[in-house]
Amino acid sequence: MSVDDLWSLHEEISRILSARITSEKRELEKRLAVLNHGRDTIERANDPQLVGASGKTRRRYPRVLPKYCNPQVPSETWSGRGKRPRWLVAAMKSGRKIEDFKIGDAGGSRADARGRS
Repeated sequence: MSVDDLWSLHEEISRILSARITSEKRELEKRLAVLNHGRDTIERANDPQLVGASGKTRRRYPRVLPKYCNPQVPSETWSGRGKRPRWLVAAMKSGRKIEDFKIGDAGGSRADARGRS
């Protein structure tokens, strides 16, 4: 075979291999997408925070910033949602008001923050 024939054969083989690699890559990406979807479903089903009492998955809620802080232990905070923490209940029983524990401008709107400056 001449050099030109060999070169054209090389180019043809390269084209065929390139097409096969591309199709194989597409096929593997499809399989990976199916596997990832299944993994995500399994992870969501095993996450106790996302599974309700009825067994249905719950939507994720955004993180809520704390609005109240325990002055004696600053790492103890409360967002104002759900049951009141023990430290807050005890302090309120001793006569303090909930406003005493409010964190700065937490929960306020931006307009309120600009108006106070």
